[in-house]
Amino acid sequence: MIKWIAALLGYIFFRFPGAMLGFILGSLLDTTRGKRNKEGFKKVFTKEERVTLGDFELNLLSLSSIVIKADGRINQTELDYVRQYFVSAYGKERANATFRTFNEVIKNREVSAHRICLYLTQRTRYEARLQILHFLFGIANADGHVSEAEANEIQKIAGFMRLSFRDFESIKAMFFKTGNHAYKILEIEKTATDAEVKKAYRTMAKKYHPDKVQHMDPVHIKGAEAKFKEVQKAYEHIQKERGLG
Repeated sequence: MIKWIAALLGYIFFRFPGAMLGFILGSLLDTTRGKRNKEGFKKVFTKEERVTLGDFELNLLSLSSIVIKADGRINQTELDYVRQYFVSAYGKERANATFRTFNEVIKNREVSAHRICLYLTQRTRYEARLQILHFLFGIANADGHVSEAEANEIQKIAGFMRLSFRDFESIKAMFFKTGNHAYKILEIEKTATDAEVKKAYRTMAKKYHPDKVQHMDPVHIKGAEAKFKEVQKAYEHIQKERGLG
């Protein structure tokens, strides 16, 4: 596909010589992209730098270990949640190999959340980091309850990843069903006008739309779909509460 676009652009600017050169360069890009896909390197990247699947796995596991150990104990349900995630994302064989590293990390190593988040922030898109935040809350909630210690650790991680406090509160509210959680999910106050509620819903639906993370793994896409549904549910809750049409 790239080779034909490059050939067309070459023809527009330099006629037939440009078309030939564009076709050759485009073919090389197509080949390179094909090789990367075959090698299994899914990338979640910024324009400046990239992070490979292997690097992403290890850093995500390290952040997972911080959340799991936050309340001073290792919960098997939370471990199972992480394992199921990796099985769903990468297959059983790769998940087993990854978890051998994970067991060592969670039991024997002190992990620097700041260092890991700095690495990810420099190499990943904002929407990808929102997915990481949602995943970490999913781990904490795997046993049916997000402890204060876990929430505090996740908040620190969110800050290190340069996620806004409003976005942190929005995703947190998807797991903490308080009296005003629907408003927090939409990132507005309970005093917001009906017009502001509708505007907030459109904004959040756009922010969390699954199309934003189509470049990521299927499990991340499912996470985006889950957040998108929470936004819809929050809006429907407010509509019902206010009697909006």
